[in-house]
Amino acid sequence: MGEIKLNVLAFSAHPDDIELSAAGTLIKLNKQGYAVGIADMTRGEFGTRGTMDIRQKEAEEAARLIGAKVRECLDIPDGSVTVTRENHLKVIHLLRKYRPGIVFTHYWRARHADHIATSQIVTEACYLSGLAKIETGQERFRPKRILYHQILYDVVPSFLVDISSEVEQKWKAVRAHKSQFFDPESKEPETLLSTPSFLENLEARMRYFGSLIGVSHAEPFLTMEPIAIPDLVAAMG
Repeated sequence: MGEIKLNVLAFSAHPDDIELSAAGTLIKLNKQGYAVGIADMTRGEFGTRGTMDIRQKEAEEAARLIGAKVRECLDIPDGSVTVTRENHLKVIHLLRKYRPGIVFTHYWRARHADHIATSQIVTEACYLSGLAKIETGQERFRPKRILYHQILYDVVPSFLVDISSEVEQKWKAVRAHKSQFFDPESKEPETLLSTPSFLENLEARMRYFGSLIGVSHAEPFLTMEPIAIPDLVAAMG
């Protein structure tokens, strides 16, 4: 096939979504020798701050800091991510191209409609990608597991990933999207993301989840199915 084979492909609705919710985990996986990639559904062109070109450069820098092997954009219009066969096929094409065993996507409850639609599109595409009669000119493929990121505070995670050693690098990846976050010298309109408290709350969130497993920082994930533990003693250690 001649394509990069990924262990993990992380989908997000907009550039910076995956950095906020799962960058520490992707950095950790890269350090462990696994090939990780990122797929943005949109270019974030409806964002109040930053231009599409600026956001593209920021996304590329963030991917470099994470250690992602690839970062692709499906070029779905920002603010108009909808569940259609065309968008299913865009995701299926990437799944069959990179053949990741694990896929990340948004948790299905969210305030932003693009996040909700991304969750549904990717979840459905992971199943459809395994059907031989959906023809894309590629060999059929179905990921083994879907993990949901950006889960809400009232949701009990399926598991937590200790990112204490990766949090400094995660912050670099988050701050690569400098047009979006707090900058006292910026003349652009203020948004929720650009207030100082937004990143302070992210730090508090990571520390909260870390406290649940006795570490400084952690990221939460949800699965729809139970996960088998082959070595209980090692897992509990």
